[in-house]
Amino acid sequence: MSMPASASTPERILLRLDWQVIRRLDGLLQGDYRSLLYGYGLDFADLREYQPEDDIRYIDWNVTARMNTPYVRQYIEDREISAWFLLDLSPSVDFGSVGRLKRSVLIDFVTTLARLLTRNGNRVGAMFYNTRLERALPARGGRIHVLRLVNDLLAYPLFRQAGFTDLAPLLESGLRTIKKRSLVFIISDFICAPGWDRPLTLLNHRHEVLAIRLWDRRETELPDVGPIFMEDAETGEQLYVDTGDVRFRRRFLEAAERREAEINAAFKRAGVEALSLSTEEDLVSAIVRFAALRRERRR
Repeated sequence: MSMPASASTPERILLRLDWQVIRRLDGLLQGDYRSLLYGYGLDFADLREYQPEDDIRYIDWNVTARMNTPYVRQYIEDREISAWFLLDLSPSVDFGSVGRLKRSVLIDFVTTLARLLTRNGNRVGAMFYNTRLERALPARGGRIHVLRLVNDLLAYPLFRQAGFTDLAPLLESGLRTIKKRSLVFIISDFICAPGWDRPLTLLNHRHEVLAIRLWDRRETELPDVGPIFMEDAETGEQLYVDTGDVRFRRRFLEAAERREAEINAAFKRAGVEALSLSTEEDLVSAIVRFAALRRERRR
């Protein structure tokens, strides 16, 4: 079990991830992260007729309507990548097992991706969100900037709130703040109020968007541990339940499955690729899986 991120300094976290994650990724991916980071920093180059393997997001609908046949936009890659992390740091992100909270996974993932991007001269920025946009870190490059990002994440306090998280303001802030076409990671457990798919759709029209969904098995599979008090991390509401009741555990699972279906439907409506990141999964394995999945979908 890994050490909680909050128990370390930014330097120690970065050193640990350099040795335990990034070096292994360099070997497994042979330094080729294009399959994971493809699609960022693109400048328009030309138009051509649509081919079956093309990404439908690059269809130019105006030209398609005039020519009466599908046309896609072709882009050339900009040497400098601008990447942004839109971070949901609401109370439910502090759920998980001892030493492996969703927040710890978030910190490790953000640190790893920020390090991979900035070591090649690219820039990363971040937006910290709870009930409102708490902080925005401008997009910059360099190791010092990554350490500052990690330090801000470690220093970010745990909030309690009365009501479900609303992600729409975070996504709308991203729309207003991020001007240049960028690679945007939205990192959240997406346990929130509905309605965030519309601003997500708009954000995806302007940028290359990846949703990273944090989750813990205990949010869907309730163990039989007898009578306990359960607390809603978002609202603070407490409920006394008997986890030994088979019918209660079944209702709990059914509610989790409904929530899962609603979240996946929202991603589909927005046209955004969503990647799951579990508190129990090795980070290297997860990133390699992400890269393989994106490579397959790009074919």
